[in-house]
Amino acid sequence: MSDQPTADHLTGPTPGDDLAVTAPELPRPQIREVRAHSIAGGLALLLTVLGVALGVGAIAVGGFLADGGNKAAGIPLILAGAAILLGSLFCMTGVKMVAPGEARVIQLFGRYVGTIRTDGLRWVNPLTTARSISTRVRNHETAVLKVNDAYGNPIELASVVVWQVEDTAQALFEVDDFLEFVATQTEAAVRHIAIEYPYDAHDEDALSLRGNAEEITEKLALELTARVQAAGVRIIESRFSHLAYAPEIASAMLQRQQAGAVVAARQQIVEGAVGMVEQALVRISEQGIVELDEERKAAMVSNLMVVLCGDRAAQPVLNTGSLYQ
Repeated sequence: MSDQPTADHLTGPTPGDDLAVTAPELPRPQIREVRAHSIAGGLALLLTVLGVALGVGAIAVGGFLADGGNKAAGIPLILAGAAILLGSLFCMTGVKMVAPGEARVIQLFGRYVGTIRTDGLRWVNPLTTARSISTRVRNHETAVLKVNDAYGNPIELASVVVWQVEDTAQALFEVDDFLEFVATQTEAAVRHIAIEYPYDAHDEDALSLRGNAEEITEKLALELTARVQAAGVRIIESRFSHLAYAPEIASAMLQRQQAGAVVAARQQIVEGAVGMVEQALVRISEQGIVELDEERKAAMVSNLMVVLCGDRAAQPVLNTGSLYQ
């Protein structure tokens, strides 16, 4: 597993950096899912029911013969019927019902022997035990976590993870509780991602949690996959469901964002005003409306820039004299 390159905490990692996964190296799984040997449960159930009926019938006939004085034939028949009845009832316990979206993990005296994924009635060795495990797609949503980003700013974030059990043997035997394992590893991955990147990057080319959501969530999915693979779990999708500054700095950061927006708007206004002034001077000069010396051009430019860049509407002043008074 490759180590992630060191990120510069002043500018943050750039989009060209390798989004390497830094999940801890977990032990290799000691057990893998295999298919359990089983037969159709409907046929097995029918045979066991017939065996029960045969055993009850043999006991009844044997009792009738014994009561009639033929104990030599009745008692063996009763014993045979009892054996058939008990054997049929014992074999009937091997019939397992598997619902859609579930699997049955089969163990024989504690040893894993296989997994049944075929839904319906299946028959296995009656000496085995079966544990049910869901293979449906599940959602896990973390609580709102408060962490510090790469710049040290406290932020709040939460995520939603869509996952599914892929290897039932690993899910049950490699970890203590795969549900708790997924929840804990998800929280750890979200915290780890949060401290590696800033909420908003100072550099436009740097990665940030808010500005590069697709890249960050892709790395989150990769890291989660590496963290939960020991539990036989497949990560289908992961997304941030909540991302915001912590309340204690939210107002200050909002002012910073507003200031940045105002600066960007002013820059665009100035660029547009300069173009309009330049166009006005060129049109006046081309059409010969009036001859302006450099001093008057400077005054005209100043007046136009004030009108175009001002926050409020300009108050007109009428000049009743000449152009130079």
